[in-house]
Amino acid sequence: MIGAIDVGGTKIAVGLVDQQGRIITRGETPSAGLMRYTEALAYFAGELRRQSRLAGTTLQGVGIGLTGRVDRRSGLLTENEFFPDWGGRDLAGDLGQALGLSVAMENDADAAALAEARWGTGQGYRVFLYITVSTGIGGGLVIDGRLYRGTQGWHPEIGHQVICEQTTTCYCGASGCWEQMACGPALADWYQRQGGSALTAAEICGLARRGDESTQRAVAHAGYWLGIGLANLVTLFAPECISLGGGMMRSWDLFEPHVRAVIEKHCSFLVPHQMVNLLPARLGGSAPLAGAACVWLHANE
Repeated sequence: MIGAIDVGGTKIAVGLVDQQGRIITRGETPSAGLMRYTEALAYFAGELRRQSRLAGTTLQGVGIGLTGRVDRRSGLLTENEFFPDWGGRDLAGDLGQALGLSVAMENDADAAALAEARWGTGQGYRVFLYITVSTGIGGGLVIDGRLYRGTQGWHPEIGHQVICEQTTTCYCGASGCWEQMACGPALADWYQRQGGSALTAAEICGLARRGDESTQRAVAHAGYWLGIGLANLVTLFAPECISLGGGMMRSWDLFEPHVRAVIEKHCSFLVPHQMVNLLPARLGGSAPLAGAACVWLHANE
């Protein structure tokens, strides 16, 4: 078994995953209770020991997928808006020492990309791009089974490509990021600014599915900007497959016509966009823990 830890801003999941990506055991806890690094480290080690004991198995290693970034040169966590006490810490090294196991760690979008490439939608593709659209937008690029890394090993921030002029500034410091235009909170904010009530993205999509015209306009607006970002990725990478995951993409059928119309318009000449398979992610709710386990497999192949 592989120990798997998925660290998100809202909740943290810990589980055991087998070599086929199947979740064998899992437990979840609110992230708010583990803001202090020492408490989080003790929880991870204790929970993995507890689940291993209950399952009657031993661990080969541990993989971690987490919101935020890892400095590939040092292996240390960078500053994290959700976990301010974790910046500069060696989570992989400290947990590995506590458990006596090898531990590997990646950004959560990269982790999910690895899992989708190995066990999900990306199987059989040489150039595979995974995009998650939820509270934010992120992604990972897998080429010939290996995760793409930028200069000095950095994770490319796909969700922060600038796609339009905006008066508001993203937390990253830029204005008009893809994330600002097409993620769940962006959809909800635009709908409210058009005179709608305070609804979540899921509620807006639910009303649009039932024929409500005002929420359908909001979906069309977000779908347009989602399409712009995806068209850029088609033009830049010409991948064989783009897989779409995250909470917003549970309503992919609502966004798909708008997205495909934008890609058709913007990618019709130079890139064979018809050859790019645009598909919903397959792993669904198991992607975060499966991705974390895949991080360890990827690091040890």
